[in-house]
Formats: sequence, C-alpha cells, structure tokens
Amino acid sequence: MNESKASSGTAGASAKRPNFLVIVADDLGFSDLSCFGGEIKTPNLDKLAGNGLRFTDFHAAAACSPSRAMIMTGTDHHIAGLGNLIEWTNRSDQNAPSEGEAKYWSTAPQRGMPGYEGYLNERVVTLPELLRDAGYLTMMAGKWHLGLTPERFPQKRGFERSFAHLPACSNHYAYEPQLKNQDQIPGFMTMSFIALHAEDDEYVKKLPDNWYSSNGYGDKMLSYLKERKEKEDERPFFGYFPFTAPHWPLQAPDEYVEHYKGVYDEGPDVLREKRLQRMKELGLCAEDVEPHPVVADEVKQWADMTAEEKAKSSKAMEVFAAMVECIDANVGKVVDYLEETGELDNTLVCFMSDNGAEGAAYEAYPIVQGTMIQHLQKYYDNSLDNLGRGNSFIWYGPRWAQAATAPSRLYKAFTTEGGVRVPFLAKFPKGYETEKGGITNSFSTVMDLAPTILDMAGVKHPSPDGKGTFQGREVVSMRGRSMVPFLSGEQSNIHPKDFINGWETCGRAAVRCGDWKIVFIPKPKGPEKWQMYNLAKDPGEVHDLAEQDPERLERMIKMWDQYVLETGVVPLAPALGQWMEAMEAQMPEDVWMEYEYWKDGARDNPEQFRREQPRFTREVKAM
Repeated sequence: MNESKASSGTAGASAKRPNFLVIVADDLGFSDLSCFGGEIKTPNLDKLAGNGLRFTDFHAAAACSPSRAMIMTGTDHHIAGLGNLIEWTNRSDQNAPSEGEAKYWSTAPQRGMPGYEGYLNERVVTLPELLRDAGYLTMMAGKWHLGLTPERFPQKRGFERSFAHLPACSNHYAYEPQLKNQDQIPGFMTMSFIALHAEDDEYVKKLPDNWYSSNGYGDKMLSYLKERKEKEDERPFFGYFPFTAPHWPLQAPDEYVEHYKGVYDEGPDVLREKRLQRMKELGLCAEDVEPHPVVADEVKQWADMTAEEKAKSSKAMEVFAAMVECIDANVGKVVDYLEETGELDNTLVCFMSDNGAEGAAYEAYPIVQGTMIQHLQKYYDNSLDNLGRGNSFIWYGPRWAQAATAPSRLYKAFTTEGGVRVPFLAKFPKGYETEKGGITNSFSTVMDLAPTILDMAGVKHPSPDGKGTFQGREVVSMRGRSMVPFLSGEQSNIHPKDFINGWETCGRAAVRCGDWKIVFIPKPKGPEKWQMYNLAKDPGEVHDLAEQDPERLERMIKMWDQYVLETGVVPLAPALGQWMEAMEAQMPEDVWMEYEYWKDGARDNPEQFRREQPRFTREVKAM
C-alpha cells in the first residue's frame, strides 16, 4: 500500500499522486442513504459504497461548522476557531431551551475567547493550503460556514477556485420575499434569509436563474473539473464538495418529491422500525441492538395528530427524501465525469454527514414563536401542495430525525451518538483497495480525514509536534490520525484502544475511551449530570452505568478535564468546569457577527455593514 504514495512536491513528482473528492451533506441522518439502511434512492452513493468501505463508528461534531473546521484542519474545532457556531455564540437564545430559572445557557463566557472566533483562525493551517503548496489544484463548491468576510473566504485558506455558500443555511432556491410595511426579518431568520455566496475573492451579487442549491454546486464542481481538463492542467486535484442540503428549510424539485408520494404515510415510528430491520440485514448493527427510546415530548405523537397534521408531516419527510436523492444525483454527475475522463480509479471519493439528523422542534422555541410564525404565514405558502417549493419554509422535527439516528440517542446538537455518529463511506484510490462493499466498525472521526489525505499525497504537516510554523506563524498539530496504516493492514484499528476523544457543544459534552463513553446532557433532554455507557454492549446509550462503576466514571471525568485543558473548551454548564464568569457589559449579546449581510444594502455595500469584533483574551482558571 505505502508504495503507491508519492513524495511531497510539485506536479512533477515521479509517481502519480491521487486525487481527492470530499463530499459532505448537511444534517443527513445515519440511515438516510440506501446503503446505510434507508429507503431513499441513492444509487450513485450506493455504487461508491459497493466499491469501497462503509464506516459504522465514524464521528463528527454535534453541529455543522465545528465539523467543517475539523475536516479542513485535522484538529479539534475548539482550537480551530469554531468552538461553537458563531450564530449560537452571538445570541444565547439561539440555543435550545432548558429548564430552570434561566431559559438558556448564556454564551457570554465564550465571546472573545481564543477558539471561539467564528472563523478558521491563524492557529491552524488548512488541508487545502498544504495541498496547494504541494502542487495540487484545490477547488470547492458548496457550503463554507467558516468565515463571512473576504479575508476569511476559502480562497484565503488554500482554495484556488471556490464557489462558496458563506453562512449556515439559506433558502435553497434563493427565494427572498419582498417585505412590506416596514416589516423586519424575524430574529431567528436573519442568518438564514439570504443565500450569500462568494466566488473566489468576490461576493456573488446574483445567483444564476432557476437556482437550486444542490444542482448549482454540482454544476460548479463539474465546471471546475472541465476547466482543469480544457487547460490541460496535469496537477492532481483536491475537490471539496459540501452541500447545504438536506438542511432546513426543506425544499426540493417537484420531480424528486414525486418519487416519495405516500412513502411515509405510516409515520416516523414505522419508518424507524423498517430502517432498523434493514440495518440489521445489511450488517450495520447487531441483531439484538436495543434502540434508545424516542425523546420528543415537545411535539405530538403520530397517533395524536389530525389527518391534516399527518399529511403535512409526511410531506415534509417526502421533501427531505427528495433533497437527499438530489444530492445523490449531483454526486453522480461529478463521479461519472471522473470515470469518463479516466480519473476515478486514482481518486479518493468519500462522503459523510456533518452531524446527526436535525431534530429540533423549532415551533417550540420562544425565539420562533410569535413574530417568526406570523412572518411565515404572511410571506410563505405552507399549504400541503406547495410544501418543498421555494416559497415554503418547513422543518421535520424530532420524530423523523430519530427514525434516522436509531438505534442511537437523540440527534444534531447533542453529544450523544445520535448527534455525533454519522454515515461515512469511502472509495479509495488505486493502491489502497479494500474489500469491495466492506464494512468497518473501527472508531474514527472527521479529524482523521486531513492526516489520511496528506499521507496519501505524500505531504507532511509543518507542525507534527505543535511547534512548527506555516507562512511565518506558529500552527498547532493535527489531533486526527491517518487511516493509511489501517487500510494497509499494518494496524487493526485506526486509533489505539485507549484513544480519548472529546465533544462539546452548547453545554452538552462527552468523552470516549475505547468502548466507554460519558455523556453530559442538560435538562430537559438529559439529567444534567454525567452518564456512562459501554457502547460495545449498549450502542443506543440506554443503560446508564455511572452509579454501578463510580471509579471508572471518575477516571473518565478526569479525561474530560484534560480534554478541556488541551482544546480550550469554555463550558457553559457549571458542572463541566469552574470558569471565570463574563459580564454581559463586557461580552455583549448580538454583536459577534462580523458582517450583517441580511440588512438592506449590505450586499451592495458590504464594507458599511461589517464591524470589528471586540476581542478579550482572558486567563482560564485551572479546574
């Protein structure tokens, strides 16, 4: 295997170095793809899986931009600048409701801290920066979410060509209702109202006619590949192909939605059982697996819904499925082109979701109730027949999400397995062949992608010990590990059995070591204390063993403390560590977005709507 790797250098290296195509879906559930147990039509991804490996124990962060930061850098998102989503740090009420006197965990302690900049910071060197300097053509088409301003664009972090969706999400058709009578965009929608894009070093003033996000990114990636061929550019390429689908608002072309008419009329509980059964048949989970019970007290059970509520709910799932099929179609047209041009055999193609399925019941959020619901009623058409079109605005909620994350517990934004275990498949380049259609249960994370790709490309990281520099600045090392020794058979697993991995998002936390995992979930979804599970016996995180084995729990809590110290986590929950409290006057709410691009005139005069973020570097108290 190792003989296929070329040495670091320019395009003139003696051996032909592999290409890379990294594909990311946004909020895709574990079993949504057909090859992972779902009923959604994904023939192109199934074909890649059939020629490669599916990973059943692959993990991301619990939310999107943190995962994307780790893909780009190979290190923890708290180090890279995305300790939390900037949208969630910006306003505490963007976080999920909790019980008690305070409705939310305040995010004030995070504002101004290193690692919470909201964009890729200067402490990290990115994968495309290293590949570009080693003679690769680097290009991306899709969601960035790692910086909104020109100095944070993908072009500044190593991409020679880029067409980037800059914020977290937006209307997939770029539909913008014309507001009347001095109406304002509701607070919750400000950062999902405008489909803000940049190409290379400039903001895109107008998207193409008949825009639909997945088709647009597929067309753009294809155009970059064709441009490379037309220019007879012989450099190997790194392509980053991250979709905004199937993130809400759930929208898809009618022709795809038609494929799922009536498929979900039995409801999410029946879908959950069908998918679990198919996962067992495919060998993706054990026959005797105990799924975690559905947690969705904030919404009605299927049996309690009216006929109209059931019809709209099942239609939302139909639209979601259509979005996934459209992703697959665009993956297919890019992969087919690579095959036609003779590049596919020498290309690593991998596909993953950036976190677990999105299960938030936004209708239960105080920030959504009232003005946003009124806005949707006034400016959008959420009638049954119109759901999924550009002028509709819907999400599908926690019951459908947990049909996709089963047997795991909960969903996106939670550090339980349902929030961080994601589907991952990879078709490897020539020289790294694996058993076709194989399945591996080896633990791995998104941080392992960058070291794996650098290893295959024969490129060394400039700071393997955390003391090196890149372009004159000190940069951190990668925390991930190359999969190459595992793929070559030199190692039985990607990580050693005593490897420790931590997670933290919005006051939710977890640590894993081997088969053991501790989880901290605030109320109302959790008990707001550490719980402990043996994932080898209990992958659904059903049976809490914290009281049965207090010594192991104590050891694992110390692992959490070490993870915090190593990565700079600023926990929001007091039980996760004692930290200096921030004063609201020092860390003001709602000023942390660098560019208020949703305001009138902001796209024509971006400089007028940008602001320098105040930065306060503070010492962190030892625990």
